[in-house]
Amino acid sequence: MALKPHKPVTPGRRGLVQVDRSHLYKGKPVKDLTEGLKKKGGRNVHGRITMRHRGGGHKRRYRLIDFKRRKFDVVATVERLEYDPNRSAYLALLNYEDGEQAYILAPQRVQPGDKIVAGERVDIRPGNAMPLENIPVGTIIHNIEMKSKGGGKIARSAGNYAQLIGKDQGYAQLRLSSGEMRMVRGECMATIGAVSNPDHQNRKLGKAGRKRWMGKRPSVRGVVMNPIDHPHGGGEGRTSGGRHPVTPWGKPTKGARTRTKKASDKLIIARRHRKKR
Repeated sequence: MALKPHKPVTPGRRGLVQVDRSHLYKGKPVKDLTEGLKKKGGRNVHGRITMRHRGGGHKRRYRLIDFKRRKFDVVATVERLEYDPNRSAYLALLNYEDGEQAYILAPQRVQPGDKIVAGERVDIRPGNAMPLENIPVGTIIHNIEMKSKGGGKIARSAGNYAQLIGKDQGYAQLRLSSGEMRMVRGECMATIGAVSNPDHQNRKLGKAGRKRWMGKRPSVRGVVMNPIDHPHGGGEGRTSGGRHPVTPWGKPTKGARTRTKKASDKLIIARRHRKKR
């Protein structure tokens, strides 16, 4: 994979840098593994906006992905790699020996024709999945379950991964890409390797319209609003707010810690926020 710059034939092309997707499948996804995706525009079940700056965007179909990997000891062949508009990572279409098909998150260095299997004890190869208690210490993993049989939740975005750094009393100790170290039960499943498309972070959209295609609407700074619309608003001339940065509802932001006591606090060994000396 590589980045693909463009000749500046238009203003939108001048700054555009995309990820080369020439190696991906050009056709449509498997119909039985997709379902319709209704747009919500950032609104909840009551019709109120709970996530600002969302709306519009291209029509999509949702790909059903096997995050649980509970089909044990059945060898699958990677038929092709596909683009998924709903996430930053690529997908791999698996053909199992019993005739079943499934999508999984494509790991790095997995190509069409490779063999992949999930089980209690399998080879340490990208794409294979097994419980954390059977994975050697130091292995790079992704798509990690937080609860047994709950499906992968940790390290699913493009280029992401975690490292297994230890095992103790039925728990596996993980170092996440954020720097946080936490414990997960040893019976939880994880997939070997890192997630595909690591160059996703280096792309440049080039124009505002490309962001609108993705369903993202413009955001307005609080300091240019009126006092009734935002705590940072108002004032004569240009002002920077004159107070600690907060959200439109007065909650501290830009680095202020807002996490309260949670049940999972006891599983976090070291937080990603290091205390400043």
